[in-house]
Amino acid sequence: QVQLVESGGGLVQAGGSLRLSCAASGRTFSSYSMGWFRQAPGKEREFVAGISWSGGSTVYADSVKGRFTISRDNAKNTVYLQMNSLKPEDTAIYYCAAPSGSGTYYGPEAHGYDYWGQGTQVTVSS
Repeated sequence: QVQLVESGGGLVQAGGSLRLSCAASGRTFSSYSMGWFRQAPGKEREFVAGISWSGGSTVYADSVKGRFTISRDNAKNTVYLQMNSLKPEDTAIYYCAAPSGSGTYYGPEAHGYDYWGQGTQVTVSS
């Protein structure tokens, strides 16, 4: 079992920045990869970014590439999402997620993840 708790969301103006955090517990954090997803009102949940267990490999959705950075600190059991140059269309609830099984998946398919946090709201005003 893995428990995930996100924090760091809020209201920011377009062009601003936010850093989201996701604290994990319940399993050796350094043994599994992680992902960030988001869901805007009336839309399906979409992949944002993923990171391997070591942090040595990352993947991003095209919509955030070059603006967002995913990272992790295995000593702190935390994964981060640094979001720069925010746009109104980035407004959503952001979720972190962890895979089960081998714990190696960090791709864009939501069904590859079994553990989800409660989400944190990010609102970008124009």
